[in-house]
Amino acid sequence: MKVLLINPPMEDMIMSDSPMFLDEERGYNPPLGLLYLSSYAIEHSKHHIEILDSQVEEMDYKDIGNKIEDFMPDIVGIQAMTFTLMDVIKTAEIVKKINPGIKVILGGPHANIFPYETINLSCVDYVILGEGEHAFTDLLNNIGSLDNTSSQDKLREIKGIVFKDSNGNAVNTGARDFIENLDMLPFPARKLTPHQKYTSLLAKRSPVTTMITSRGCPYKCTYCDRPHLGKMFRARSAKNVVDEMEECVGMGIKEFLIYDDTFTIDRQRVIDICDEICRRKLDIGWDIRARVNTVDKEMLLKLRKAGCERIHYGVEASDQKVLDNLGKGITLKQVKDAFRWTKQAKIETLAYFMIGSPGEGREEILKTIDFAKQLKPDFVSFSVTTPFPETELYKMALEKGIIKTDVWKEFAENPSKDFRAPLWTENLTRDELMELLMYAYKNFYTRPGYIIKKLMNVRSIPELKRKVKAGLRMFRL
Repeated sequence: MKVLLINPPMEDMIMSDSPMFLDEERGYNPPLGLLYLSSYAIEHSKHHIEILDSQVEEMDYKDIGNKIEDFMPDIVGIQAMTFTLMDVIKTAEIVKKINPGIKVILGGPHANIFPYETINLSCVDYVILGEGEHAFTDLLNNIGSLDNTSSQDKLREIKGIVFKDSNGNAVNTGARDFIENLDMLPFPARKLTPHQKYTSLLAKRSPVTTMITSRGCPYKCTYCDRPHLGKMFRARSAKNVVDEMEECVGMGIKEFLIYDDTFTIDRQRVIDICDEICRRKLDIGWDIRARVNTVDKEMLLKLRKAGCERIHYGVEASDQKVLDNLGKGITLKQVKDAFRWTKQAKIETLAYFMIGSPGEGREEILKTIDFAKQLKPDFVSFSVTTPFPETELYKMALEKGIIKTDVWKEFAENPSKDFRAPLWTENLTRDELMELLMYAYKNFYTRPGYIIKKLMNVRSIPELKRKVKAGLRMFRL
């Protein structure tokens, strides 16, 4: 069978009223989930698989339609996130319009949270739950006509899928166990994408790629929206991680954006990865996401020596009570220590802040903006606190009446491009929060001293162009 996995455009993302400065200007990152699905399916099946990354190829829906008509796949797989659901549906509808017989499979966070709502979409034939490598490949190997009773029986035996039987009833085969040994997964199929085209505003080299070296996060932040990966921390071995890096170097890729929820949970594994990179003398740059309470001076020096150039820290707020309300499990002292030590190790920092969290009013938000400047990160990303589906924060919002109805479920049942994601509006209105969000970005990024420092650190013309473009966007906010 011919299988086409599509990373759809982002033309109708919900919550577009947020500036999302860094996210929009970072460039194009590989669709890592689709790359993992492809590599595992290629290794464990005989299907012909291609990936269409419409974002990096800058394709519109007409271009997608032309690709589908040319390739004419038997199956199309699309990763569904709630924020991109309208684009996912539009892509699936194009597939069905060209050929109703093409089977459409949806997976990803949205499909995992809302499996029944997703399977009931007219353009969807199958849903993949949780981690998709095993379930997706098993489905490919057993897919057939749903009019055939034996085929349905085979599908019922595949854990981790949702489909409709011959009577139109949704069948959920139940969650599949998480993959414990991540080393057994083949490396993402980067060669199926134009891997030389991926870039990042923050990166010092081009092209870039994304990596995952672990899955699952044991922490209990109330706003976390990644339930499909679970709370059990599972990590790849140091050798396996660096083997993938070395393979990428052979492809001309020397910049890595590591997307683990928290790369630094296992201290010894971090040290082992750094030592292995140094032993192999890999000339690479990479960045990670870390918690301020999981780093120390020695680890940071090891990271820098191994080429780690940037660490993303989730700070969120400058008030300890607000941090406690969010379930962060960190202290302000740990925040200040981590940023100071990271700067001493000559590693850049990106600080994430949320404004308008439980217990946070205008005064606290303004203090958080000042705190962001006091920490002196190289970059910041501000967002308005948003209760995502299935999070503790969302349940709290419903209980308190801040959100009156189950709006996420309603959106999943009847998707509309007019939908606006709910914000935590206990103390401030949506308009007030958006005004403070824009103020936060301008107040941080338009400081003359900050602008001069960044321009002095530019190392290439392409990097200068990306940063000037991003800067001009800031002045338009």
